[in-house]
Amino acid sequence: MDKGYEKERFESLSIKRSVAKKFRSYCKSISKSQSITLLLMLEFFRDHGISPMDSLGPHLMASEVRILKRINAVIAIMRDMEKTQTKPTAAMILSLFEESAPNEKPLILEKKLTEEKPLKYREGQDEN
Repeated sequence: MDKGYEKERFESLSIKRSVAKKFRSYCKSISKSQSITLLLMLEFFRDHGISPMDSLGPHLMASEVRILKRINAVIAIMRDMEKTQTKPTAAMILSLFEESAPNEKPLILEKKLTEEKPLKYREGQDEN
């Protein structure tokens, strides 16, 4: 039995046989009784302001536009947070690390030649 509707009487509706078969198979597929399935359908159409004869195109397009606007708003908020909070904080931390790092001198001193001496020709070397 349907919860909350146990004491109600049944009423008959006249519908075509082919429609009744399709409706019964749909009720079985969603595992609901015929009364509850019909009630859910009616509430769905009423709650969403949709008529079964309307095309869902305009309603879905309006929903999509609304969602895209919200996504753009979230992106703008994130960019603002990055600009006003993340980048300045990262810059301050970087400047602190740069100042605190000691100037390291090379441990091994390399002798630099000031002038290169020309090589003298030695006897016994092959010239190519």
